[in-house]
Amino acid sequence: MFRITTRPGRRRAFAVGCLAALGMAAAAVPAAAASAADDRYTAEEIHTFLEDFYGEHGPGDFAREYGISPHLKEKVAASPGFDVLLCAQNLPASIDIGPVTTAQSAGVGWATVSAYWNGGSDKADFTAYVDLDATRPIQLLDVDCGSEG
Repeated sequence: MFRITTRPGRRRAFAVGCLAALGMAAAAVPAAAASAADDRYTAEEIHTFLEDFYGEHGPGDFAREYGISPHLKEKVAASPGFDVLLCAQNLPASIDIGPVTTAQSAGVGWATVSAYWNGGSDKADFTAYVDLDATRPIQLLDVDCGSEG
């Protein structure tokens, strides 16, 4: 028949396994804390986003619908006849994105966007701001057209 016995070796293995699991969990805590700091978009990622967003001649319909913040959508809606995203009234011949600056403490990155008209003889610069929070899809937070001369 069946004999009931205690198995001290089995309990010891269980205890060692539990301690190992606790040790691995403790070792994972610093890694989790470090990854929290990595939940930010980098300057390179922001630059790539802005290049894709603006393209060669300005943002397309998809970018205008899904690539901007609710605040910026309100700003766009409040300015009929003026393209807030381009700080202009018509499409440029070409667009360049300057270097990106990030302010980790503010959670924002920005770059100067240069739009060119008339074969490059007319140029307008404006600043595009992007949310750094990588737990959400990357999007344009705001655009500062600056002041006219």
